[in-house]
Amino acid sequence: MRVQTTTELVRRAAGLAGPAGPTGADGPASRGSRRILGIAGPPGAGKSTLAARLAEALGPETAVVVPMDGFHLAQAELIRLGLADRKGAPDTFDAAGYVSLLHRLRASEGGTVYAPAFDRSLEQPIAGSIPVAPAVPLVITEGNYLLHEAGEWAAVRPLLDEAWYLAPDEDLRVRRLVDRHVRHGKEPAYAREWVDRSDEANARLIAPGRHRADLVLDTG
Repeated sequence: MRVQTTTELVRRAAGLAGPAGPTGADGPASRGSRRILGIAGPPGAGKSTLAARLAEALGPETAVVVPMDGFHLAQAELIRLGLADRKGAPDTFDAAGYVSLLHRLRASEGGTVYAPAFDRSLEQPIAGSIPVAPAVPLVITEGNYLLHEAGEWAAVRPLLDEAWYLAPDEDLRVRRLVDRHVRHGKEPAYAREWVDRSDEANARLIAPGRHRADLVLDTG
């Protein structure tokens, strides 16, 4: 594992968007004209930042970011299920819905596909937020559980043409997480407790999936 520059990663993503982009080790079983790049890693690894940088460099006609976080269950449903204190764990997402969307995106036929986004200011998913036009050749999807092998999540990896796993410095990652929670309204002490109890439990759960990635990145 070596540190790769943003330029190198943009070049790799651009190659994936081309007509003869590579196929990941696990699939996919069938190929349409659109490719899907998955960026996985533990909470706070920098997945959304990297995905945004790639999409900006490639341009909106080439790449669109579709985050896994759009499939968070709504807060009211988490409360109904008794899962609100575990928000962010694998069973607090609509994994089957995410898999269905990936199938639609891979087909790249017909009209525009609308994907949900996650609004951190509201801590809620927002349906129909991200348009993916049929001519866009690359979807970049990012999230914690793209390489997770349990339950419905196991169906995600075969739908990715390539998967990257981000492995940042652990102390830096934890500091990022605490800072992010504070920026979005948590008190510092509660933010640290949430990271230690919830985010780090999810990070340990995610770690075994890194062997399913085509590229493991040291993000510093």
